[in-house]
Amino acid sequence: MPNFVDVTYEQTGKSLDTDSFGMREMQRRAFSQKNSQYLLIKAPPASGKSRALMFLGLDKLYNQQLKKVIVAVPERSIGGSFGRIKLTDYGFFADWDYNEDFNLCTPGGDEKKVRAFRSFIENKSETILICTHATLRFAFNQLDVSVFNNTLLAIDEFHHVSAAIENKLGEVLNRIMNKTNAHIIAMTGSYFRGDNIPVLLPEDEIKFTPVTYNYYEQLNGYKYLKSLGIGYHFYQGKYLSAIKEVLDTDQKTILHIPNVNAGESTKRKHDEVDTILDFIGNVEKQDPDTGVIHIKREDGKIIKVADLVNDNQKERDKIVDYLRKIKHVDDIDIIIALGMAKEGFDWPYCEHALTIGYRGSLTEIIQIIGRATRDSENKNHSQFTNLIAQPDVADSEVKLSVNNMLKAITASLLMEQVLAPHVNFKKKIKDGDEEPGTIHIGGFKEPTTKKVRQILESDLNDLKATILQDEQMLKAIPGNLDPEVINQVLIPKIIQTKYPELSREEVEEVRQHFISDSVIKNGEIKEIGDKRFVRMADKFINIDELHIDLIDKVNPFQKAFEVLSKNVTAKLLKVVSDTIESQKILMTDEEAVILYKKVGEFMKKNNREPKLNSNNPLERRMAEAIIFLRNKKRQQK
Repeated sequence: MPNFVDVTYEQTGKSLDTDSFGMREMQRRAFSQKNSQYLLIKAPPASGKSRALMFLGLDKLYNQQLKKVIVAVPERSIGGSFGRIKLTDYGFFADWDYNEDFNLCTPGGDEKKVRAFRSFIENKSETILICTHATLRFAFNQLDVSVFNNTLLAIDEFHHVSAAIENKLGEVLNRIMNKTNAHIIAMTGSYFRGDNIPVLLPEDEIKFTPVTYNYYEQLNGYKYLKSLGIGYHFYQGKYLSAIKEVLDTDQKTILHIPNVNAGESTKRKHDEVDTILDFIGNVEKQDPDTGVIHIKREDGKIIKVADLVNDNQKERDKIVDYLRKIKHVDDIDIIIALGMAKEGFDWPYCEHALTIGYRGSLTEIIQIIGRATRDSENKNHSQFTNLIAQPDVADSEVKLSVNNMLKAITASLLMEQVLAPHVNFKKKIKDGDEEPGTIHIGGFKEPTTKKVRQILESDLNDLKATILQDEQMLKAIPGNLDPEVINQVLIPKIIQTKYPELSREEVEEVRQHFISDSVIKNGEIKEIGDKRFVRMADKFINIDELHIDLIDKVNPFQKAFEVLSKNVTAKLLKVVSDTIESQKILMTDEEAVILYKKVGEFMKKNNREPKLNSNNPLERRMAEAIIFLRNKKRQQK
C-alpha cells in the first residue's frame, strides 16, 4: 500500500541555527518564558527540549534564587540526554555541571537511589540531580513535601503523568504544586496519553504557561532531511511472513515488534527476533564486549543488529551502552526492540521506523516516528511504516481488527495534519480580506476567551487525537454518517466531554476552528492565477468564498474514507462495512432532525423515499431516520 502521508520540507536550516547564547529556535522560545513558575513545553523529538531545560534550570539557579534542580525522566536510558555539558563554549553564562554521584540514571536498586536522593536534598552545596520518574515517586514517599520549596522540578515525557487517583506521579505533582513554592517545567512531544484521563486537572493545567513548537517548524528547518513518509501495510496470517515485504536491510531501521499481549504477537518474542535475524541472513557472531550481532547477508554485506528484546539485564545494558556511544553511521544497521528505543532514544542515522501492530496511543506513534526524524547527512527521506493485521471475516477478533485498522488510518490522517504548516483562521468581514498564512471564513466564530485561545494554540492536535480516535467517530469512516451529523452533533459532544468547563459558546468556537483546520489541511489546495482553491469533498472551492456552513457539509474523515475505498480490496471493504453495520450507531434526536431535512431533498431528486437495503450507507441512514422519527411520533401519541 502506498504512503498515506508524503510531506516535503524546505530545508531552511532555521530550526538548527543557534544564536550567540548557543540556543536554537525552540530553546529561545522556551527561554523567553523563563520567569514562569509553571512551564509546559510541547515540542517534537530532536527539537532540543533537554538543552532548553538546561538553559532554564541554570537561569533559575543563578538568577531566580532557586536552590536545586531535579530532572525526572521515564527510564534510565533517557538520562543521558541531560549529561554534563560546557554551555559556556557556545556563549551561555554557565555550564550544565553536576556531581556524577547524583546522576541516578545508572544501574542499581531503588533503595540505593532513594538514599542518594535524600542525600542530595540534605546537601546544601549540590544543585542538580537526574533521576527516573520511579525514583522521584519512591523518594517523595520518604520525604516531607516542604523539602521541594525553592526547587525546580523538571518532568520529561510529561504525558506519563495523569490526574487519575492511582497515578502516583500525578499525585506527587499535585501535592508539590499545591503545598510548595516549587517551580515546574513539564516537557513532552505530545500531551495526548491515549486514554480519556486528563494529564492535569483543569484547575492545575490553567496555571501552566504553554510553549509550543510544532513538528512542521522543526522539520521544515532541517538541513538534510527533505521528506517524510507515513504508511501502513496490511498482512494476513502471521506478521513474520510479511516482514520481507517491508524491511529493507539497506536502510537504518528501528523495528518494534508487538507486545506479547497484542493480537499480532506469537507470544514467543525471542523466537520472533530469531526469525527476523534469519530473514536478514546468517548470524556470523555476537560481539562479546558490545553485544552487537553480525549477520552476513546473501550478497556478503555484514549487517550489524542490536537486540533490545533480550531479557538478560547484563546483556541488554551492554548493548544499550554501545548504542548510547554511537558516533558513526556504520556502527549499527538495525535495532530490534519491544518497549525500548521510543522516548528520548537518539539514533540520528535512523531512516525507517518499522512498527508491527497497531499502537493505541498517539503519543507512542509520535515518539516512534521521532526516532527516524533526526536530521542527519546520511538521509534526505525518513519513513514510518505500520504493519497491521488485515481483518478477516472468519476471525473471532474481526471487530478488534477492524477497529485497529480504522484507528491506524485516522492516526495517519492526524499525523498529516500535525506535520502540516500552521494556518490562522479569522472571521471574514468584507471581500478582499487577506493576510499571509491566514484564511478568512464567513460566519466564523473567533475565540473570545483565554481558555479557548489556549486550547487552539497548544491543544489542538491533542483535541484532534481525542476526536479522531473516538469509538463513535471511527464508525463514521466508512461513510455511513452524514457530515453535518459528525460536525454538529458528535464533535461538539466530544469537545464538551474533554473540556467540561467550557460554555456552549466556547464549545462552538473550538468546534468551528477544529472543523476548519481539519478540512482545510486535508484538502488539496490549488493556485490558478491569483486565486486559491481548496478541494472539499468532491469539488474545488474558491478560498475567498469559504463559509462555515459550507465547511460543516464536509466530512473531516473524507481523506481516510477515500484511502479506505481506493486502497483495500472490495472484499476487505465489505468486511469493514459489515462489522460497522453490526455495531449500529444509536440514532439521536439531533441526528434525526438533521437527516430529516435531507430526506426531502432526496425524495425530490429520486421520486422515492430512501431505502433501508440501499448500497449507499447514507441513504440507509436516512431511511433509519424516517423510521426513528415515525416511532418517536407514535410514542408521543
